[in-house]
Amino acid sequence: MANTLKLEIVTPDGTVYSEDVEMVTLPGVAGQMGILPQHVPLISQMVPGEMIVSRDGRDLFVATGEGLIEVTATRVSILTDLAIPADRIDEAKAEEARQRAEARLREKLSGEQVAAVNAALTRSLVQLRVKRRRHV
Repeated sequence: MANTLKLEIVTPDGTVYSEDVEMVTLPGVAGQMGILPQHVPLISQMVPGEMIVSRDGRDLFVATGEGLIEVTATRVSILTDLAIPADRIDEAKAEEARQRAEARLREKLSGEQVAAVNAALTRSLVQLRVKRRRHV
């Protein structure tokens, strides 16, 4: 179909989403990217943030982590470490994870540990931002 493109989101746990959509807005390294059918081919890095999937006149909001994006005229393929629709985010758990990560950052940590804790903190903050913005 010329008015849609196939969106496929894959995480280490498996395929999270695989549907035909009208538009995808992604958090890329250069800022938000809007992808429509017949987009020019590209490969880019995705940063943690909010993805907006437009399908059947409705928007689905997804908290995303780091990943890779491949775009063709008919397909958007995303490999990421995190993809959680806003309605599936457990706000209490995300807040608890944020507090744990912030507490860990106050401890004496190695460089590798700091990187891991910062990644966990970023994932929890993205989830909280998406969940609280949408109030779902």
